[in-house]
Amino acid sequence: MRGASAAQGDRFFALFDPNALIAAIARSGDRDAFAELFDHFAPRVKGLLMRGGASAELAEEIAQETLLSVWRKAAMFDPDKASASTWIATIARNRRIDIARRETRSRLSQVYEILDEEGPQQPDETISGAERDARVRAAMTGLSTDQYRVVELAFLEGFTHQDVAKHLAIPLGTVKSRLRLALSHLRGKLEDLR
Repeated sequence: MRGASAAQGDRFFALFDPNALIAAIARSGDRDAFAELFDHFAPRVKGLLMRGGASAELAEEIAQETLLSVWRKAAMFDPDKASASTWIATIARNRRIDIARRETRSRLSQVYEILDEEGPQQPDETISGAERDARVRAAMTGLSTDQYRVVELAFLEGFTHQDVAKHLAIPLGTVKSRLRLALSHLRGKLEDLR
């Protein structure tokens, strides 16, 4: 281990100093310092994310991306503002939030695809994505509570129809029926978005 060493009796042992490792990375792109930092923090970040509900695969991916960000942004680290572990955990948390937002946008686009069965829009007929999102969300408030929950689970949270049925403890046929009615309602409310 790099960093400082300390004596205890006749034995010497190395102290893990993440601040020194990050400084070495920032100063000269020290690969050994990065490897040591990675070996220490990657499993901790992965565990933190998994305790927060991320799958093992996603947690592994985010942990790797987090440590790559540390490599790229090492010069930005300020030990007076936060500890190295806090700074790294913040990078991981922000990366997880970015991924969750991207997944939500992707699920909303699935709702749009179901509603847009007719073909591409002409440029003069399009509206902004933010306006479209607002219109879809407003139209969804017109759904019954049961229909809203089924649409939310199926399209916004990505559940399969069977998972929705299990989660809500209702028959699969009821899930499909509620989805059909909800999508019919949404198509009627959002006809001009096509």
